[in-house]
Amino acid sequence: MNLPPPEKDEQDLRSTVSKQELNAWKRGFTPQAEIWNGRMASIGLIIGLFLLILVNNLLSAN
Repeated sequence: MNLPPPEKDEQDLRSTVSKQELNAWKRGFTPQAEIWNGRMASIGLIIGLFLLILVNNLLSAN
């Protein structure tokens, strides 16, 4: 399947970014901040589910 080459604006958006740049701790509405926001949200969900299961098991054991 041959696709036409992307336009210049699309090429700028698809440019590769180094891992160091993605992991940078930048504030504001930046892609780096959104990446860290997603990571922290995932960690929070995992901790919350773990605590929910732990408390449920402790209360049902009595």
